[in-house]
Amino acid sequence: QVQLVESGGGSVQAGGSLRLSCAASGDTFRVASMGWFRQAPGKEREEVTCINDDGTTSYAESAKGRFTISKDHAKNTLYLQMNSLRPEDTAMYYCAASRLYLIHSCPEKADFAYWGQGTPVTVSS
Repeated sequence: QVQLVESGGGSVQAGGSLRLSCAASGDTFRVASMGWFRQAPGKEREEVTCINDDGTTSYAESAKGRFTISKDHAKNTLYLQMNSLRPEDTAMYYCAASRLYLIHSCPEKADFAYWGQGTPVTVSS
């Protein structure tokens, strides 16, 4: 099993920044890909960005140029730096981990077996 604990959420004004963290523990050797997802009220959970073991990253169109995913392997911690935040970024943000490794690609949402409890992000206009 892999345990994931997110932190760093909060309330900011539009244009502000936040840095989310996700600490992984347990059988982390099983993890080949990690990602950030978000779910706004009344909407489906969507992928924001992910990173796999060969360093490949992918971003949703809404996140490109504003968000950056990174991973500190020594600390087993995943980060999401979010800049130029917009009200539409308001959501619960979840960290997720997958045992699936795809060359130069990231798994689908259904292939992420491990999920954190989420950290809320609120962006006011």
